[in-house]
Amino acid sequence: MPLCLCVEIETPRHFLYLQKFMNHKVTKALSHKEDISPRENRAARIAVDAAFAVHTQLGPGLLESVYEKCICHAIRRRGLAVQRQIFLPIEFEDFRINSGLRLDMVVDECLVVEVKAVEVMLAVHRAQLLTYLRLSGHRLGLLINFNVDLIKDGITRVVC
Repeated sequence: MPLCLCVEIETPRHFLYLQKFMNHKVTKALSHKEDISPRENRAARIAVDAAFAVHTQLGPGLLESVYEKCICHAIRRRGLAVQRQIFLPIEFEDFRINSGLRLDMVVDECLVVEVKAVEVMLAVHRAQLLTYLRLSGHRLGLLINFNVDLIKDGITRVVC
């Protein structure tokens, strides 16, 4: 049975407070962030399982590119398609920048995975993933930092 460690789900802090004062239709509209498809959840479970396997065998201290290649291999061995280093154009008004951003990985065409190997996760890392999700149209992402003693402490699930 795969283990999924969902560390964080993006939800407004004031959501529970506001729920008391809203009608059901407004509350339902705000809670759409939690409506992740079974396909997206399956991709996330498999990616987390793959991250555990990579971290167990290699441990912390390597380059992000090494972890990225290894987790891609592990996810493919678990039966899902993975694309690496996907260019994501930036569009602003009528202006398009084709070389703007790169997504580390897209798993099963529904999950964005950002791989890190940093000593401390910063707010900018999470913001980066949120921006990637918003610009790509994907709703679910994993931020995985391999530079930790326990990989469960390095996995953040983000819903946009």
